[in-house]
Amino acid sequence: MTPFTINRRHFLKNASAALALTTLCSRGLDPIFRDEPLRVGLIGTGWYGKSDLFRLIQVAPVEVVSLCDVDKNMLSHAAEMVSQRQKSGKTPRTYGDYRAMLAEKDLDIVLIGTPDHWHALQCIEALQAGAHVYVQKPISVDVVEGEAMVAAARKYDRVVQVGMQRRSTPHFVEAKQTYIDSGLLGKVSHVEMCCYYHMRANDNPSVIPVPDFLDYEMWTGPAPLRPYDKLPHRGWWRAFMEYSNGIMGDMCVHMFDAARWMLDLGWPKRITSTGGIYMQKGSKATPADTQTAVFEYDELNCVWQHRSWGTPADPEYPWALKIYGEKGTLMLDTLKYDFVPQERGAEKVHRDVMYEREQYPEDLTEPSIELHAAPATRRQMLDFLAAIEEKKRPVADIEEGHISAASCILANISMQLGGRPLVYDPATSKVVGDKEATRLLARAYREPWQHPHPKRV
Repeated sequence: MTPFTINRRHFLKNASAALALTTLCSRGLDPIFRDEPLRVGLIGTGWYGKSDLFRLIQVAPVEVVSLCDVDKNMLSHAAEMVSQRQKSGKTPRTYGDYRAMLAEKDLDIVLIGTPDHWHALQCIEALQAGAHVYVQKPISVDVVEGEAMVAAARKYDRVVQVGMQRRSTPHFVEAKQTYIDSGLLGKVSHVEMCCYYHMRANDNPSVIPVPDFLDYEMWTGPAPLRPYDKLPHRGWWRAFMEYSNGIMGDMCVHMFDAARWMLDLGWPKRITSTGGIYMQKGSKATPADTQTAVFEYDELNCVWQHRSWGTPADPEYPWALKIYGEKGTLMLDTLKYDFVPQERGAEKVHRDVMYEREQYPEDLTEPSIELHAAPATRRQMLDFLAAIEEKKRPVADIEEGHISAASCILANISMQLGGRPLVYDPATSKVVGDKEATRLLARAYREPWQHPHPKRV
């Protein structure tokens, strides 16, 4: 393994990068210079896997040596793109099975951009191979997987950063420091989170032959094998709870994690959720189209609501986090924030998302990039690298990712069990006084795949 380096001139290419350098140095990191770049591998070369990889390439001297995907066409295209983006111009090695890639044991960092049902096994095995890991959210499809991932990160003493980049989103960071940390918001006793995007898949494609470029058996892995009816990526796999945790695990996890980070919240005391498929009954899709969840803390409830139909409650904030304090209200989404003070006559404060189009012109030609999220992901990567160098926990450490993901999973379990309240005890990995709910903390794996356990990693 080669120590990573941070190129000072690259940090200083723009004002925001200079700010990142100042922040890192204030945490005790003195940027250093070495000749050898970090060796990086990516598992899952689809939309967000490549997006994460290209943001890493932008902020650190790396050599992408390995790519893995079960779709040969997507893998080949990704390899070509990487050769054009990385400084060396080299084309990475390509693999159809992540286990063969990890068996090389020559990677400093592994990025995981596969569907949710693969995150746990790939993360744990990358850690066992000696790599630090950047894994997309939610980290797992069940609670026991998450416990095992945390245990593996601690056992192998590696950094695991989760792709919950609201913790590194510039206007979220500013809002946290300006209004919450300073006390300007006052005591907070209510949080609302929502998503009203019409994002649920609602079609019914017929069963068709698996294309020769896709290893569908390997794509499915430990999850149930559905009849093949459509290319699962980019988003068809999210239509099925077999591979995800629905809109709760996709969208709530971001805003709930942001609320926990901004307000310094740990595990909820109790979680209750109700919902189901109330309106969109005509498709194969299995996630709830309507769901409400309450995450309870002392004198504070965090309430989630999603509907994939109808109009948003607040058209200005259709996917949002709203924090209610005694001195005002702080409203945030990925594009902006607004602070509305309680004091009569005081003016509302508005801030927009930071873009870095001029500083990183290559963003403008990258297919399907989320331009508003690119600055946040770059900072998330910088924090990841700093944590590796400093041997400290990153801002979205695997344990934080586990708490946020597991809480959303528990909300789904509560809904599945008719809305009964659940109290999860992380010390015993059980739902207190509820054997039925405890049994649902781990999903069955398809043979021959073995479900990970925190005591067996």
